[in-house]
Amino acid sequence: MLEKGMVIERSRVVPKERGGLLTAAAKSFRKHWQLYLIVIPPALFFLIFKYYPMLNAVLAFKDYNVTKGIWGSPWVGFKHFRLFFENPIFWTLIKNTLLISGYLLIVGFPIPILLALALNEIRNGKFKRFVQLVSFAPYFISTVVMVSIIMLFLAPRLGFVNVAMNHFGLGSINFLGEPGMFRSIYVWSDIWQTAGYSAVIFLAALAGVDPSLYEAAKVDGASRFQKIRHIDLPGIMPTITIVFILNVGSVMSLGFEKIYLLQNPLNKVSSEVIATYVYQIGLLNANYSFATAVGLFNSVINLILLVGVNMVAKRLSNTSIW
Repeated sequence: MLEKGMVIERSRVVPKERGGLLTAAAKSFRKHWQLYLIVIPPALFFLIFKYYPMLNAVLAFKDYNVTKGIWGSPWVGFKHFRLFFENPIFWTLIKNTLLISGYLLIVGFPIPILLALALNEIRNGKFKRFVQLVSFAPYFISTVVMVSIIMLFLAPRLGFVNVAMNHFGLGSINFLGEPGMFRSIYVWSDIWQTAGYSAVIFLAALAGVDPSLYEAAKVDGASRFQKIRHIDLPGIMPTITIVFILNVGSVMSLGFEKIYLLQNPLNKVSSEVIATYVYQIGLLNANYSFATAVGLFNSVINLILLVGVNMVAKRLSNTSIW
């Protein structure tokens, strides 16, 4: 009789637990319905414009036919991937993409950190705000305007740089026509445009450092460099790690607009990257399946890099995205 009673009791408890969860969810919704309404628009945005279009990645494995549509087009397997891998320009595209992205990561990643550390040490409020404004403002310049500024400054005959070089007795240089200079022009102009904006993240992290640590360091007679080394850098290291992981995860997704606008027949040997190649071969020639295949390849490589760097960071510093 006891065993039967226990079974009956258990059978009564389970439905109550399930019902209790539903009731708790309903109560939570009634109590915080304003918060749920706020969450609904961004959730719908990601579902409609981010996750639903992912289903169309199947186009990479088909020969797209406009009349038949994406799902009605015939399957071709890995045909477009093989065409891309067997293309003679494949390794040139990979090399140029990695060289420009690696250059930008190695040089461009530390500069916002150094800028944030320097701004954090400025005690003159007006001067600090002025430096922040000057470094932050270029971020709002559009890519087209930015490229126009670069072309005007580096023009072979009337550009400011060449005029200054001629003034000092040096010859003119066609900067945008030199393949070896393209990477440096792209990277350093990008740093000038984005360093101030990127530094805001690290300034916010520095604002969260415990002030008592600075007071203790001051009592111990620590210099500014010692405070930066032993307090500031360890305090923002989790933020640095997260930003670095995200940057590595987008190595293959090099910006298209700026490179395409700076590109010309003279520098194409070093400026042709995957994004510009896809635009010219895949989109201008209406080969949408090929363009999708290359884009999917890029995404998979970025995902592998993101997961790999995240695992390494988690083991070394216990800081990771997930």
